[in-house]
Amino acid sequence: MDNFTQIDIYTSSQAIDGLTGALEEYGITGFIIQDSADFEDFLADKNANWDYVDDELMGLKNVEPHITLYVHENAQGAEMLAAIRGLVDDRKAHNADGFFGNIRMELANVKEEDWANNWKKYYKPFRVGKSLIVKPSWETFEKTDSDRILEIDPASTFGTGQHYTTKMVMEMLEGVVSGGERVLDLGCGSGILSIAAFLLGAKEVTICDIFENAVKTASENIAKNGFENFTVYCGNIIDNKELREKIGTGYDLICANIVADVIIGMSGLFKGFVREGGRLIVSGIIDERVGEVTAALEKNGWRTVLAKNEEGWNCTLLQ
Repeated sequence: MDNFTQIDIYTSSQAIDGLTGALEEYGITGFIIQDSADFEDFLADKNANWDYVDDELMGLKNVEPHITLYVHENAQGAEMLAAIRGLVDDRKAHNADGFFGNIRMELANVKEEDWANNWKKYYKPFRVGKSLIVKPSWETFEKTDSDRILEIDPASTFGTGQHYTTKMVMEMLEGVVSGGERVLDLGCGSGILSIAAFLLGAKEVTICDIFENAVKTASENIAKNGFENFTVYCGNIIDNKELREKIGTGYDLICANIVADVIIGMSGLFKGFVREGGRLIVSGIIDERVGEVTAALEKNGWRTVLAKNEEGWNCTLLQ
């Protein structure tokens, strides 16, 4: 029988819709919302039946608004937990106006500071594709001459290679990076895709993410794996022309393991970053959104070369 960890995200009533939308982009579609505003709405409903109010509705009267969800206690769940924590940390960092209330994440029966240690048992060395070996720092691995060791630890950002979205991009990279490439990693997360590109022979990598924590973590991880020829940017390329100009053009390959809406928003910008004949790998797309993502990219001059699907997630290589 599967075990689950309960996650409660506390926030304001007005922020709940936006947060659930972001969670859905991570493939999470089942959550419980408890919000005192629902009780206020009931009181304001002149057509409500006042003869009977059930205990569940009465229980909302003084509840702090929060979203409850569950993740499997396995490698996939650990990856998802890191992503959710990164999402909450980002909203907390951009809460100067108090829109998100006292936003925080709590784990049922687990102290937040202990979560990484509690989940270490799920992080073991594993192979991706033919030659990439992903391992956490505390594990050892006897490599063969053809193995390329990628060392990364779980952190509060997405990307340990356990999740299908990340793994599929790494498999794609093994087929397209042959040596000397300039790679642009948009939405770099932990930096795992940049490290994989370097291990496969990329000459130079530029990383960019809207989350400061992700950029910091990615930079540290790339350096820990022994690579120095990388450039770092933090910001949103969609609405920041100056950032796009700094990133420049002439890249051989772009990796964008993000979410459907962001990829669609970037679809008209990717072409400006690559050389003629350059390639693009997009991932992080749930089955329900793959059609509109592909349509947006094709409308902007991209042609699908290879598509992969695992467990409801999609990764596409385009040229």
